Amino acid sequence: MIAANLQQLRSQVAEAAQAAHRTVESITVIAVSKGHPASTIRAAAACGALDFGESYVQEAVPKLESLRDLKATWHFIGRLQANKSRPIAEGFDWVHGIDRLKIAERLSAQRPHYAPPLQVCLQVNIAAEAGKAGVEVPALSELAREVAALPRLRLRGLMAMLPADLPWQDNQRYFGSLRVLLERLNEGGARLDTLSMGMSADFREAIMEGATLIRVGTAIFGART
Repeated sequence: MIAANLQQLRSQVAEAAQAAHRTVESITVIAVSKGHPASTIRAAAACGALDFGESYVQEAVPKLESLRDLKATWHFIGRLQANKSRPIAEGFDWVHGIDRLKIAERLSAQRPHYAPPLQVCLQVNIAAEAGKAGVEVPALSELAREVAALPRLRLRGLMAMLPADLPWQDNQRYFGSLRVLLERLNEGGARLDTLSMGMSADFREAIMEGATLIRVGTAIFGART
């Protein structure tokens, strides 16, 4: 099932890239493996998956340890809690959900000196949802400046999660807004190259608006247990 799902997904990504006049190589699929066992991740890796996304520290850490031989790239895409930042700083390659300076400072301080800088994205509350994670748009520029100055992090770009079940036109509009925010930061001197946006239901619209990382779980692994 995983092999067939990945083949179908790659075809769909290629079609979306062609429609957006982009190359397939400019888009990385993160296989969102939360809720799935290490054996399933290993099966996906055997089919060519290289990037995996996890959201829960207690679930992820044992899986990472048992799968170190894969040489995979691990992305933490969940909500960060200050008291659980150390294993993320020590074990992951990317963190997508930074929306507070305090969390970024802890990750920088806890990143091992022998490891390369932790690649990070700032999560933006692009739809201005009350109570949802993500920095508000007016505060983004200052947070980006502060995070970019931290020594053990490398700020790569922006990330967003949209409300569920929006019409595709709204998905594309919000993704376009995130792209514009990244462009404005770069005009101000930032050197950002990453837009982490789009999931199983809306990755096509995300690719149309410049997504470089799409986070796909259900379309690869099926429903989580």
